[in-house]
Amino acid sequence: MIRLPLLPFAFVLIAAPVLAATAPAPVPTTISREPLVAPRRIPAGAGQVQLSFSPIVKAAGPAVVNVFARRIVRQQIDPFFEFFRGGGAPRERVEQSLGSGAIVRADGIIVTNNHVIEGGEQLSVVLADRRELPARVLLADARADLAVLKIDVSNERLPVLPIADREEAEVGDLVLAIGDPFGVGQTVTNGIISALARSDVGITDYSFFIQTDAPINPGNSGGPLVDMAGNMIGLNTAILSRTGASAGVGFAIPAAMVRQVVETALRGGSAVVRPWLGVRAQTVDAEMARGIGLDRAQGVLISEIYPGGPGERAGLKAGDLIVSLDGQPVNDQGGLNYRVATRRAGDSIRVAYRRDGAAREATLKIEAPPANPPRERRTLAGRQPLGGASVINLSPAAAEELGLDPFEHGVAVAEVGDSFAAQYGFQRGDIVRAINGRPVEKVTDLIAGLAGAGRWRLVLERDGQQVSADF
Repeated sequence: MIRLPLLPFAFVLIAAPVLAATAPAPVPTTISREPLVAPRRIPAGAGQVQLSFSPIVKAAGPAVVNVFARRIVRQQIDPFFEFFRGGGAPRERVEQSLGSGAIVRADGIIVTNNHVIEGGEQLSVVLADRRELPARVLLADARADLAVLKIDVSNERLPVLPIADREEAEVGDLVLAIGDPFGVGQTVTNGIISALARSDVGITDYSFFIQTDAPINPGNSGGPLVDMAGNMIGLNTAILSRTGASAGVGFAIPAAMVRQVVETALRGGSAVVRPWLGVRAQTVDAEMARGIGLDRAQGVLISEIYPGGPGERAGLKAGDLIVSLDGQPVNDQGGLNYRVATRRAGDSIRVAYRRDGAAREATLKIEAPPANPPRERRTLAGRQPLGGASVINLSPAAAEELGLDPFEHGVAVAEVGDSFAAQYGFQRGDIVRAINGRPVEKVTDLIAGLAGAGRWRLVLERDGQQVSADF
């Protein structure tokens, strides 16, 4: 898997054997005599020969931009060799990433991928007319891999690419991908939508991608996927490739998620607050479906309900099978998360579910995850393993911000920066489970455990795995 410009390669290695092991489809015993498509005909005139995507490109192309992120990296030089060159002082070099973006409001509001601008100290945008302008970040959402930028164009009104406001895309629809692959300049490619709702590719925390075979390459990141009405239906984000070049499997973040992040930035929000159902669920596979009496795998099975959350108040229980939200089928945890996360807190949502084999329905108001217990953020001082790190109490809201399971509790590392904690290898999102044999439930427990001791034994949890270490 290659995120543009880079994603792990492992996904290709995992997927290939599965594809190779797929059994061939059975040969039909009868063959339909009806044609599947209209018969080919000779073009009736010059107009049919000249059919083109040009009108869409002329409308959309001026709203597509290049995004440059620059940062200065200090590189330590070997002092032995530099002694003969005038000294061993660190040298500075400039790293630059290139991506694409789309103007979504005429006063200079631009959306792109977060991984295009992440770590950038100087951001600039090159418009279709080749003007280069400095840009600033209004909002960066790493979990959705989206960022909203602003450029100053005074009173000028820039061309805009509208964001689709309805989910009308279907598999087989023609689409265009516009961007700047390899830095060669604005390039347009076309293809079709190969699949929808791809939620098992592990690219972002809210995976629900549009898959396309329109050629996409490094540099296309943040460029729009455009439908035949000239609307942005997605933002090109990643490709599946063995070589780093397009293999005809690209992924775009759907317009609904793009719109949510842009609207949050325009309202002045510093972070996207996404609602939740207050349920933990698991995808139903074929074996599980047989165990609960289903004829096929469908829906997600509720395994846990958050006390007092929207799900519990609506009467949902552990063991219920959610099959759809607002009439849209839900087939896995990723789909459930996306359907809820792209709504606003306070919206009503219709949940269709099954309990004891009977179909049921509930309407509930989704809400932002609660922020209880309070964070009680503290930056730990002193020469101890977590010195310089900021820690917080976990609540569903705090866990969401850190990319953790909202059902987690305890104390988490919120920031390490340039500190003793960073040197020891602590990372943002680490959960401290115990110190010197005593459970850590709140920040005060951790502070008490660190005080006065000369040696510390910490039990940490990272990515669902616990490790213990002595300091």
